[in-house]
Amino acid sequence: MKKILFLLVLTTSYLSLSAQQQFTINGKNYELKTAAEGHLDLLWNTIDKQFRYFVKTSDGTISELLNTKNSNNNFNEEYKTQLKKLTENAPVSINNLKFTLSSLSQFVKQYNTAMGDLAQTDKKPTLKSRLGLYGGITNHPFVSNPNNTTVPFFGAELEITSSLKTSRHAGFFSVEHALDHTDFKYTSTQLALGYRYRFINKPGFNIYGNALLATYNFSKSTVEIIGLPHEVVKNSTFKTPFAFGLGADIKTGNTGFITLAYNNLFAVFVDSNKHFPVHFAAGYKFNL
Repeated sequence: MKKILFLLVLTTSYLSLSAQQQFTINGKNYELKTAAEGHLDLLWNTIDKQFRYFVKTSDGTISELLNTKNSNNNFNEEYKTQLKKLTENAPVSINNLKFTLSSLSQFVKQYNTAMGDLAQTDKKPTLKSRLGLYGGITNHPFVSNPNNTTVPFFGAELEITSSLKTSRHAGFFSVEHALDHTDFKYTSTQLALGYRYRFINKPGFNIYGNALLATYNFSKSTVEIIGLPHEVVKNSTFKTPFAFGLGADIKTGNTGFITLAYNNLFAVFVDSNKHFPVHFAAGYKFNL
């Protein structure tokens, strides 16, 4: 049951939060989408069945674009004055600017391009990569472990994500190696492909759900039999575990992150070893 509930929560979060972020503006919280991003960001959403538009400057200040009506039922077009003031350092015109998503988006993109922010033209987002190095402890949640022994492990991860700051999705390839213990003579090396969804995505940190989609494991265990030589058993297996966990990245500079992860909480297609899962790691991740 807990597996089904977890999947339902993850799916609901994906559908409701994809391409949206939460912003606090004048003490109120808004879920807004990003239409343009750069020196000036254009944020928007339909709120109470009305289109609402906001602009965010490079210093993080967010203000709402207004287009109220006067006593004669004519539009005041305050948004033109607001944008003229915000973009006075670039040769962009507000003469034909309309209070629509397409018109405002094009205007903000033109301004960002004039400011040298080429990433905000109509080019498609590009892929970027991050390399992470980490270490931790595990009790091998999906391997028979009679004494519930925890052992150290270390690994590396290559993450692929979008160049858009608002993107919540990422894929990753990881390599992990777990050491053995005097009470648990089992070592393993795991190659894994996975998916990551950032359900909290802030400029300084993000919190995400992990899903291991496919793994290939090389393992070696030592079987001790009284009166006989030790027997070493080697094995290699391919699995599609759909194992889920949680993680967080905390930004430490322009290119680096401290990363924390608690993985292998449970799997859909692999049985647990009946012990409380322990698979905790900490490390550092940086942009390539």
